[in-house]
Amino acid sequence: MTEPPAELDEADAPNHCRLAHRLFQVFGNPVFRRAQTDAIPVMVVSLGEREALLPLDAVQQEFGITPESEDGRMLALIAASLDFVSAIRAGDPLPSEILSGDASWEPAPRHREIATTRLRMQLVEWLNANSDQPTALVPTPEDPHLRQQVQQAITRAAEVLALASPQLVLERIEQLGGELAYIESLRDRLLRRVREMAGKIERLARGFRGGAAQVETLGQVKRLSAIALGQISERFQALDRHTGDIITALRHVEHQQLFIREHRDWLYRSQRAWDPILAEWDVFFGDADEGTLALLNRTYRFLAPRFMPVTEWISAIDTTRGTATRRPARMIW
Repeated sequence: MTEPPAELDEADAPNHCRLAHRLFQVFGNPVFRRAQTDAIPVMVVSLGEREALLPLDAVQQEFGITPESEDGRMLALIAASLDFVSAIRAGDPLPSEILSGDASWEPAPRHREIATTRLRMQLVEWLNANSDQPTALVPTPEDPHLRQQVQQAITRAAEVLALASPQLVLERIEQLGGELAYIESLRDRLLRRVREMAGKIERLARGFRGGAAQVETLGQVKRLSAIALGQISERFQALDRHTGDIITALRHVEHQQLFIREHRDWLYRSQRAWDPILAEWDVFFGDADEGTLALLNRTYRFLAPRFMPVTEWISAIDTTRGTATRRPARMIW
């Protein structure tokens, strides 16, 4: 992730892409995006019928744009913005993630309901932790016994947290649930789909018949998809652990918010990067044909630079290109 400049005061932070150097006027209205090859932030300018990609670091150095200048700080904000938007031009609004920390997208209402229901159930489990009262296995809002338990848990939580009324507990649940709704959305949009992709690859591998190179590619894709699923799953597990103690979570809502947003943004960047390849696996039905082999190759090209151990990745470069001249850039979502 590219961080916005720390010295930029919130009061002085611009909310739109503005650049004053005449360089940006000469090239018309250039587009800023990430390069497809190594994901570095670049400025794309038109040269007749062709496009030129100029790395932002090189642009700053070549034209003497210092990091402390207004344009330097704006270029840093542009680079950070590209974690959340595909491209940006002069005059475009900057994404809210780098300005206020709020998300620039919205979860579905059902994800908000899932998040708040889970928090309420955690309160009931906390209330019943030292009692013999069972917690409903499948919570439903219509269950009068569950509603009663939730109200008792909220009332007790207000006492433990030294809050003036149970309404303040409800407000904290809504606030925390609003943040966790994004995580529930990403659990659906990223984790579920990666898990389904890994399952399809696993099933494909069981009866796959092909040449040695194709079998090797499938084996690599299977291994790397398992690594990817493990890493993504760990993010969600870390979030679940961090919010598992419901009373601590409600006592320190602002701290929880910062932690959740950090993971939310990482997961959202990941989901944006994964989305094109996952869209193909979403409609894959298991036929081992030429289209499947092409999809496996595309999947390998996506997974290898992100999840293959560095030593193996360098070895793969040596095999295909002769000599690895540099270590691969760190993974950027």
